[in-house]
Amino acid sequence: MPTHAELLARHRQVLPDWMILYYREPIAIVDGEGRHVTDAEGNRYLDFFGGILVTMSGHRIPQVVEAIKTQADRLLHSSTLYLIESQIALAERIAALSGIPNAKVFFTNSGTEANDAALMIATQLRGSNQVIAFRGSYHGRSHSTVGVTGQRAWSATALSPFQTTYVHGPYRLRSPFGHLPDEEYTAACVRDLEDMLTVATAGQVAAMIAEPIQGVGGFATPPDGFLGAIKEVTDRHDILFISDEVQTGWGRTGENFWGYQAHGIVPDLLTFAKGLGNGMAIGGVVAPAEIMDSLPANSISTFGGNPISTAAALANLEYVLENDLQTNALKVGARLKAGLDDLADEIPEIVEVRGKGLMLGVEFGDPSTNEPLSALTGEVMEEAKKEGLLIGKGGLFGNTLRIAPPLSLTEAEVDEGLEKLRSAVLRARD
Repeated sequence: MPTHAELLARHRQVLPDWMILYYREPIAIVDGEGRHVTDAEGNRYLDFFGGILVTMSGHRIPQVVEAIKTQADRLLHSSTLYLIESQIALAERIAALSGIPNAKVFFTNSGTEANDAALMIATQLRGSNQVIAFRGSYHGRSHSTVGVTGQRAWSATALSPFQTTYVHGPYRLRSPFGHLPDEEYTAACVRDLEDMLTVATAGQVAAMIAEPIQGVGGFATPPDGFLGAIKEVTDRHDILFISDEVQTGWGRTGENFWGYQAHGIVPDLLTFAKGLGNGMAIGGVVAPAEIMDSLPANSISTFGGNPISTAAALANLEYVLENDLQTNALKVGARLKAGLDDLADEIPEIVEVRGKGLMLGVEFGDPSTNEPLSALTGEVMEEAKKEGLLIGKGGLFGNTLRIAPPLSLTEAEVDEGLEKLRSAVLRARD
């Protein structure tokens, strides 16, 4: 097997420079089981990032692997021009779980595609290209989803099919309203939305798209009920509300199955992806029939909802439900957050710990000035890798650890991960 250095040299020759890689010496992950993975040089790691929240149930889950093998032995592909039983069965399950009345489901290959489709449906239905999004948001890497992403580091172009207005949202630490209590903070953001609708938009606004917890934004988490107050405004203006559940769905927050449920709302459209396939590429949109069926042109999805991905997703969804991984995320997530809070009490450069369930962010800043400590965050990741712990990074300044293990994480693994992280932080500060 090639070494990491050999693979990196080949990677640099044929893949784009803008495809970022973690670590000064990037690694190739070649094997995994449960919550652990092994790299190409035989090093073993506790996985606290799950391939960017994708390996939701854990690595090499037997039921999911068997579903993939069984389907692969029969048929790899047919396309949505033909009936696909596993696609229909999965749509039935998701429609029932979505909380959206009279729901229909359209399958895609990724969260980017899902958000792209939801935006196309909403803007076509309202006859407007105007969209509201939160500052600090991330909704994908396509031309249209970059156009509603509120982070300069992830916005490759200012050209966009949309006129997007960005409003204050979940990220409180550096918000001008951040010092306010929850209810007042929410009220201030609602006033900002109302003001921006008055001064920065013209005529009908098609949609607002929002992550219940901002993923790439560093797991910025608004107060419960926040999106409910926001949606009261969008409802009053007949603006469709899209809940981007690509990272918050399937019980990851512990408290609820969907992130939107913490806010007392039902979205007009819901998008999903990542963890559903537990590693297989799948995403989609859920909407009431009158919204979903509103497109005036024909469409297909060549690979979206294909037999392999939907068979895997069905098996994985059943595994999540049968093993009540949502409750496990709530229980072990509380243990993990408590440990991170203790670490923050010990380390002054940790200026905030936030999130819910197994979706937790640790932000680093100067304890005196609150200036982002991006370099320290990078060093913590390097040291964590040496400890045998994989974690992610995000936030507007690249100064937030993103911790999102598989939902099957055990209490013993929580304690193991916390010990490794503490050692990594202490060494990174030296």
